[in-house]
Amino acid sequence: MNFIYKPLATFGRYILLMGKVFSRPERFRMYWKQYLKEMQQLGIDSIGIVLMISFFIGAVICIQMKVNVSSPWMPRFSTGFTTREILLLEFSSSIMCLILAGKVGSNIASEIGTMRVTQQIDALEIMGVNSASFLILPKILGLVTMIPFLVVFSMVAGFGGAYGISLMGIITPEDLTYGLQHSFNQWYLWMGIIKSFFFAFIIASVSAFYGYTVEGGSVEVGKASTDSVVHCSMLILFADIFLTQLLS
Repeated sequence: MNFIYKPLATFGRYILLMGKVFSRPERFRMYWKQYLKEMQQLGIDSIGIVLMISFFIGAVICIQMKVNVSSPWMPRFSTGFTTREILLLEFSSSIMCLILAGKVGSNIASEIGTMRVTQQIDALEIMGVNSASFLILPKILGLVTMIPFLVVFSMVAGFGGAYGISLMGIITPEDLTYGLQHSFNQWYLWMGIIKSFFFAFIIASVSAFYGYTVEGGSVEVGKASTDSVVHCSMLILFADIFLTQLLS
């Protein structure tokens, strides 16, 4: 029965921690500074990797669609159309958040876990500070604020990669542009942005939970960082299935 009890116990501890996190902050000014810091650290510092990965993935998707999918029976704009659908519906929201779970999630878990094993969190508790709210709430709010912008940047960079391939002669820019514009459904853009809010909350809260509850030394911090990435990725995939069904 341990395989049933342990997940339930972990989920219960997670809910209790979130209750502490969303309790009323003592000093809003102090939280505001932390919020701005987390926006910089978790969001702005991730723009570079988001743009680079999205640019090359957009280029690769365009090449694959043109080389392996198109045929004389298919319209020439199908390459641009398929590239747009993949970027909007899945890559820029779900897959990019999986990548960010590895970069941002491990950072959050290791940072808070290090504070736990070095007794910095205990010192905050002794001073009467709600350590869970002070350390975790700004990270959740900062990532939830920045993730939609990162998703939009990813979409734009992916389209930029597709246009970069079109300049190499694989597909004409006119055909690519027509395909990107063909039967455009604005709701697909908003679907990706809406899903990203939930994914951002999963990344920040789950990673912070594993860091905050770590016990032991540096080895356990590394294990907590790994566990946070694994569980964030699993929860993002489950949430993606549910949200896609709900929003479609």
